[in-house]
Amino acid sequence: MSFPAHSSYRDSGVEWLGDIPVHWQLLPTKRRFRRRKDLNTGMICDHRLALTMNGVIPRSIEDVDGLQTNDFEGYQIFEKGDLAFKLIDLQNIKTSRVGLVPERGIMSPAYIRLQPLSDVEVRFGYWYFMALYWNQVFNTLGGGVRQTLGPEELLTVPLPLPPLPEQSAIAAFLDRETAKIDALVEEQRRLIELLKEKRQAVISHAVTKGLDPTVPMKDSGAEWLGQIPAHWEVKRLRHIIAALDSGTSVNASDVPASGDEIGVLKTSCVYAGTFDAGENKTVIAEDLDRVTCPVKRGCLIVSRMNTPELVGAAGLVTGEHPNIYLPDRLWQIEFGEVEAAFADLWTSSASYRAQVRVACDGTSSSMQNLSQDKFYGFIIAMPPRSEQRQIVARLGQQLGQMDALAARAELAVSILRERRVALISAAVTGKVDVRGVAIRQAEAA
Repeated sequence: MSFPAHSSYRDSGVEWLGDIPVHWQLLPTKRRFRRRKDLNTGMICDHRLALTMNGVIPRSIEDVDGLQTNDFEGYQIFEKGDLAFKLIDLQNIKTSRVGLVPERGIMSPAYIRLQPLSDVEVRFGYWYFMALYWNQVFNTLGGGVRQTLGPEELLTVPLPLPPLPEQSAIAAFLDRETAKIDALVEEQRRLIELLKEKRQAVISHAVTKGLDPTVPMKDSGAEWLGQIPAHWEVKRLRHIIAALDSGTSVNASDVPASGDEIGVLKTSCVYAGTFDAGENKTVIAEDLDRVTCPVKRGCLIVSRMNTPELVGAAGLVTGEHPNIYLPDRLWQIEFGEVEAAFADLWTSSASYRAQVRVACDGTSSSMQNLSQDKFYGFIIAMPPRSEQRQIVARLGQQLGQMDALAARAELAVSILRERRVALISAAVTGKVDVRGVAIRQAEAA
């Protein structure tokens, strides 16, 4: 859908804002929002009223991570309809937030609270500041090592402001249009999750039951394996692993190695269940003589330490990477009696993940460790080598089709997100005139 432009524009004098409609005002934020910093002095002590950022919207929650007591003195009081900003470390998109406060509560002193004046539709302000956030305008305005935007700098940010009825029309239009886009994104996300579930189910069945549903079965003797083909063997990894090595922890810059530079892998190189050699850091000159364990083609890389969801993540090295080495948190495994590609598929199965969950331990629930001894004790159902190759070939076709569907869904999500940001930015800066559309939407609702 295309939208008309306004009849006439004027130069805003702000490079990232461009032209704005003639009848819009351009004011510093402090002319229409005031900063409030009302500290909680014991009036609110119920942890259910503590607000936290969830995505881009703060919400009230039953339990707040990191808060162990009901002593919330020093926290700020936020009222319904306030705008909340956390503009610290702007280079990290995950930690920078803008939110519309849905109910009275308290938030950390790290947040900036702005309260709209009577001639401002707060939802228009919310969408405008979100557009600045998504377009990374705040990054160009912030300063310091962590690119932080303080309260005073925020209050000087130029605010293009249409008349109040038009603000309300723009906000209503964006509420409706973004809800439609969000629904489409959610559909694609559900498809991606279903494909992930189907992918694991297909792999799990193939590496524990085989491809022929008519073959005789036998009890494997393991709860997480159940019955397996009668001609398969159950073996522990210690009997099929030819070598297990790990690298050395070295100092490196957070930039991938290029050319003849030496790189050390990040644990994220296997996060997706495949091996990504590009997930590495360039080793600094002083530590070049300390690197050990170069990456070898045909080996399986396994993460021995990570979050509960990612510990044990693995990926098969299929190419040559002569200048890439392992850190101490990754294992490189060479197999003897099993096809490496079959073992790689097995690490994506439910039976493998069940053994990882049981074997892991750690002092923190957010960081788990997998010991070599316990890993060596894992069991795997092994068909003859020729059958392993057949399974790998068959799954290569099936998984390729699923991966193609998932890639298309991911692309659709990316396009919808770009569309969402572009639509919001165009509406709140006056590049399009949505007043007529908003009226028709309201009449049809």
